[in-house]
Amino acid sequence: MAFIQVISVEQAQGRLADLYRRVRGPDGQVDNVLKVHSLRPHSLYGHMTLYKSVLHHSANTLPKWFLEAIGVLVSRINGCNYCERHHAAGMQRLLAGRAAQFDDYLAALDMIRAGEPFDRAQQAALVYVRKLTQTPDDIEADDIEAMREAGLDDGQILEVNQVAAYFAYANRTVSGLGVNVDGEVIGLAPGDSDDPENWGHH
Repeated sequence: MAFIQVISVEQAQGRLADLYRRVRGPDGQVDNVLKVHSLRPHSLYGHMTLYKSVLHHSANTLPKWFLEAIGVLVSRINGCNYCERHHAAGMQRLLAGRAAQFDDYLAALDMIRAGEPFDRAQQAALVYVRKLTQTPDDIEADDIEAMREAGLDDGQILEVNQVAAYFAYANRTVSGLGVNVDGEVIGLAPGDSDDPENWGHH
């Protein structure tokens, strides 16, 4: 499941075993992107805390399905199939009952563009995300102002930035260590909570 040694759930002891218990899904699954940290449990703790705070916190005001869409776009640009598959499935789950809408959104992301069916604010956010991912040194104040003019407040712009930045980190973790989806159920995610350490998946 990776290019480096990984300690399995069955072999885990001490702090690692405790962290595995906290991050496992309803069927006991621990995602491979988390297990790859097993030789350094403090790194697993940091990854999960960042992920939960940035993408799955109830204080966020942007729709969670759209934050997942940002993750899909960043992962596609970075060529990270693992993260793309997981978060496209998460996006689809959040749009349950709106399958046609999901297909339309995904088709727009397939072309790595920020057009319809995304609304004006979402389009502006995706333009920023694409630029931040491809040419981060080119980001200027005008890129932020474009999102403001489209209707996002500065807190929401921070959400967009942090989700895009998190996926840059996650993509490099996964691709750089050869993590794959072998043995995983795709699309599980933590529940919303103000507690960043409430990590249970569903």
